[in-house]
Amino acid sequence: MRKTKIICTLGPATEKTEVLRQLIQKGSDVFRLNMSHASHDWVRDIVPRIRMLAQTAGRPVALLLDTQGPAIRTGDLKSSLHLKPGGILEFTVNGAKSKERYSVDVNYRGFAKDVTVGDTILVDNGLIKLLVLDKGKNRVRCEVLTRAILGSRRHINLPGVRVNLPSLTSKDMADVSLGVKMGVDFVGLSFVREKRDIEQLRKILCRKKSKAQIVAKIEDQLAVRSIDKMIESADVIMVARGDLGIECPMEDLPIIQRRIVKNCLRLGKPVIVATQLLESMITNPLPTRAEITDVANAVFEQADALMLSGETAIGRYPVECVEVLRRVALRIERSGGARYAENALLEDTRQKMVASAVTLANSLQDSKLVVFTLRGRMARYASNLRPERAPIFAFTPSEEVCRQLALYWGTFPAPIDFAGDPDKTIATAEKLLRKNKLAAPGNRLVIISDVQMGRAMIDSIQVRVVK
Repeated sequence: MRKTKIICTLGPATEKTEVLRQLIQKGSDVFRLNMSHASHDWVRDIVPRIRMLAQTAGRPVALLLDTQGPAIRTGDLKSSLHLKPGGILEFTVNGAKSKERYSVDVNYRGFAKDVTVGDTILVDNGLIKLLVLDKGKNRVRCEVLTRAILGSRRHINLPGVRVNLPSLTSKDMADVSLGVKMGVDFVGLSFVREKRDIEQLRKILCRKKSKAQIVAKIEDQLAVRSIDKMIESADVIMVARGDLGIECPMEDLPIIQRRIVKNCLRLGKPVIVATQLLESMITNPLPTRAEITDVANAVFEQADALMLSGETAIGRYPVECVEVLRRVALRIERSGGARYAENALLEDTRQKMVASAVTLANSLQDSKLVVFTLRGRMARYASNLRPERAPIFAFTPSEEVCRQLALYWGTFPAPIDFAGDPDKTIATAEKLLRKNKLAAPGNRLVIISDVQMGRAMIDSIQVRVVK
C-alpha cells in the first residue's frame, strides 16, 4: 500500500468530471484549488463534484484551498521589453513618470521603500536578474544582468528583502471565506513570513467556526530562518520549491528541503514537497530521469505528500503524472526510508503510548496498526513515527477528520460510527478491513483505542489476531 500521499492542482486540464474520476482512481489523495487563478464560481462548481466522486469511489479525498498571497507583479505593457545585459530598467510606483527608455510600473506601493541600493531583483521566476543602482520616492533604477524579454504582469521576487505587505490580502480574505463555506479541509497560506501570519489566519478560521488545517508555504529566506516557529504554529508545512528556489541560492535548495523535512518529523508535523516534480510532463508523456530521482528522493526522505502543480493544472498528461508518482513511491517505499522519525520528540504520555504501539507493530510480521480516533490526534502521532511495515488504519466517526487524515503518511482513514461497546466498534472495523481485503486471517492488529473503565476512559494498546 502506498504510504506517500499525492496532491493534484486542478485547472483547465483536470476540471472535467471524467478526468477527476480518473485522478481519484489512480490515487490522488488531495485536490488543490489554486486561488491565484481560480474564480469563485469555478470553486462552487467543482467542490460538490469532487465530493460526489470521492463518495462514489469510497475514498476520502481532501480539498486544499491555496491563497494567492501578497504577490508583487509588474504592470501591463503596450509591448514586451527586450532587455540586454548592461541596460537600464526602471520600476515605477503609482504611475510615476520615468525618463528611462525601458520602464514598468509595479503593483506594490512600498516597493521603492523596501528595496535598497545593491539589492538583487528577480523577475519572471528568476529569468530576469537586475541590480538596484539607485532609487527615489516612486522609482527604482536597475541594471539589467541577464538577456530576457519582459512581458506584462510578471512576478517579482526580492531575495532577502523584508516586504511590508500583509500576509492576507483582501482577495485572500474573500477566498478563505468562500473556502470555509464550501467546507475545504486545508487552507494554504502563501509567502508566510512569521509565526503571527499563521496565528492571524487561525483566528479568522476560528471566528468562522472552521476546522480547516493551515498549510504554511515556505517560500522565502525569512520563513526558512524561523522554520521551527513555523512548524510549531502551522498544522502542515509545504516546501514550495518554486519561489523558494528563486529566493535562495539554487545549490542550497536540496539542503533546505532536507532540513525542513527532518525538522517536521522531529516536531511532529506533516510536510509536503511541491513544485516541478514532473515539470517536463506538462508537454511530454514521460518524465526525465532526473525528475524520477527527485521524486524518489522526496519519497526516501519520507515526506507526507508530493504535490503536482502545472503538471495536472494545465499539462497534457495529468492522469499519467499521478501514475508516475504512484509507481515511484511504491518502489522506493519498499527499499526503506531515511529514518528521520527516529528523532521524533515524544512530549506527552499519549505520544509515548503510540510510540510503544508502533514499536510493537514493527516487531510483528503481517501487522496492521488500527487507531480509533475522534479528532485524528492519535492517528497523526502514529503517522509521524513512520512505522516500518504496518499501515495505519484510522477509524473515525467524523467525515472531516477522515478527509484531513488522507494527507498523512501511511494513514488510511475510514469513517465508521463508534458503538458504546468498544468490542463492537473493533469488530466493525475488522469486518471492514476483511471486506476490502486489507487484512487477512492470521494478521495481527495492534489496536490503539479508549477503553471504558467505570466512569473513566483509559487509553489502551491491544493485539488481536484476525480470524
